[in-house]
Amino acid sequence: MLKHIAVRPAGGTWVIRAGGAVLGESSRALELTEGDKPFVIFFPREDVAMAFLEPSPYRSSSAALGEAEHYHIASKSRTYENAVFCYTKPKPDAAEIGGYLAFDVQDGVAVEQV
Repeated sequence: MLKHIAVRPAGGTWVIRAGGAVLGESSRALELTEGDKPFVIFFPREDVAMAFLEPSPYRSSSAALGEAEHYHIASKSRTYENAVFCYTKPKPDAAEIGGYLAFDVQDGVAVEQV
């Protein structure tokens, strides 16, 4: 059974940091919830410094969302492997996130509301 998907505007302004550097800031981010999993913030590409992202050959898939492309983040201090994902052709329940970028929060990578 597929989990319930909800996409809505993420209130306020959100920022992405990697290795201390700000990679993006947006007041147009979207919040996706999938069942009882923690919400994920998706950023429009235009609000992210794409020069810091390197395409990865890695792909993942979700029964509810579809197939995701991944990117590495290249910061001054290190490379964060597969730390960014994007559903270019999401399933209909998540159509609004198509082409938006989400960041895997990990040591050195933070997504915060400011």
